[in-house]
Amino acid sequence: MKYIKNILAFIGLLAVAGTLIFAVQSTDAVESPKSTTTENEVSDKNVAEGYQISAIEIPEDLNFAGEPVPLDDPEITERVDREFLVNTYWQSNALLLMKRANKYFPIIEPILKKNGIPDDFKYLAVAESGLENVVSPAGATGFWQIMKATGREYGLEVNDNVDERYHVEKATQVACDYIKKWKERFGSWTLTAAAYNAGPGGIQKYMGIQQVDDYYDLLLGQETGRYLFRIMAIKEIISHPEKYGFRVEEKDLYEKVPTFTVEVDTAVTSWADFAELYEINYKVLKRHNPWLREPHLNNTSRKKYVVEIPNKGYYRVGNAGK
Repeated sequence: MKYIKNILAFIGLLAVAGTLIFAVQSTDAVESPKSTTTENEVSDKNVAEGYQISAIEIPEDLNFAGEPVPLDDPEITERVDREFLVNTYWQSNALLLMKRANKYFPIIEPILKKNGIPDDFKYLAVAESGLENVVSPAGATGFWQIMKATGREYGLEVNDNVDERYHVEKATQVACDYIKKWKERFGSWTLTAAAYNAGPGGIQKYMGIQQVDDYYDLLLGQETGRYLFRIMAIKEIISHPEKYGFRVEEKDLYEKVPTFTVEVDTAVTSWADFAELYEINYKVLKRHNPWLREPHLNNTSRKKYVVEIPNKGYYRVGNAGK
């Protein structure tokens, strides 16, 4: 009997425990949806209040180098709209371009002006390289993405030891010479810019096949087809950052470090030793002279090179000069 009583007591405890568990689960089932809904509402509210995504208003006077964009064509308008949306809402990239532009546009602008090239062409360098000394899969190099053969054709030294496609001033001058040559052929700054990207031969081929002579009438590959619209979007955003939601102060922008120049007309056995003479290191020397491609300079022809040296006090240089 005692054994039976124990069994009955145990069954009773199980029943009580089961009731309690059911009650807790029922409470959770009732409260959880309410709790989840509240969290979602808070989350949605925070996103909506802190970040607004909207369509972009396209400027009515949109142009490249003074040549207007035919915004009355709906296909053109869609292509323009795409580039404004992509470049406005790719905020990190747009902000970096603004920062770099402040550093490099003062170098590029006077060279364009001296050569009679419209100021808008500085945005080609932005579109081509993001104002960095990058190398494309095809081998185009530097801010202006110059091919090796083109660089040599226009007077740049291009070899393993020295590659002047990385020299911003010299590469910009080559870009100007190239642009002027093809402007004479095409007659339009817009077509000339497209030819810079696709190659003059490619643009001439498309013009012949399609029997049109206007960039906006050409059916081109995706890269060149987007090229001018992307340039104009970048131009507009960099020129009017506040209009597109960017709050950038002068202190946020990159600046060029002041430098002086040193002429070198002999071989240099070690650029690291050379840098130490001016109390900097190899990395800093290369940062200001990226056209120096090896740790030494051959210079068997005794050519005169101009090397930029940063003014003292701008870099942490470790043990350089000690």
